[in-house]
Amino acid sequence: MPRTAADIDALNARREELSTQLKSVDSRRSKLISQLKQTGDATATQGLEARLALLDARQLQLETDIQLTGQQLTSPAAGVIASTSAAPVFAGLGSKEIMTLSVLSIVLIWFPLAFAAARALWKRSNRPGPPHAVFTETAQRLERLEASVDAIAIEIERVSEGQRFVTKLLSESQPAPVLGAGQRTPETIRGS
Repeated sequence: MPRTAADIDALNARREELSTQLKSVDSRRSKLISQLKQTGDATATQGLEARLALLDARQLQLETDIQLTGQQLTSPAAGVIASTSAAPVFAGLGSKEIMTLSVLSIVLIWFPLAFAAARALWKRSNRPGPPHAVFTETAQRLERLEASVDAIAIEIERVSEGQRFVTKLLSESQPAPVLGAGQRTPETIRGS
């Protein structure tokens, strides 16, 4: 009796193999029957009839095995196991449905988008570039901009130099009295 889903899969595989073997035996039996009808030799007829008897026994055995496998698959335990299905993976869809939708989305959506993007890149690469005059005009504008920045830098340097000069003049116009540590003042000289 099958106890797991793997057991049921094994029984299905066995039944398919037995069916394949039964078809092979049937085709060999048909060939032997046609040979038996065509031969007129008594010894050949006996040999063919013996082989035909073996194939008949093998065919009966295969049919019995197929019937036994079918009974095991239709048993109540197999029905309970086979009726339980895997939980839906996403939005009520199983893994096979999700795989199918994934492949379809790749083929029907992403492939055409990738093809369109590649085609746009191809067309863009085949377009002629801007004319030489555009590059010349851009170079001239950059040179003017560079000259303007240099002029601004020189003027800022002049302003800062003027500010330093004014600061120096202001600091010199009001000298503060500074007394040194060892100097004598007139009062200290009289007192001595």
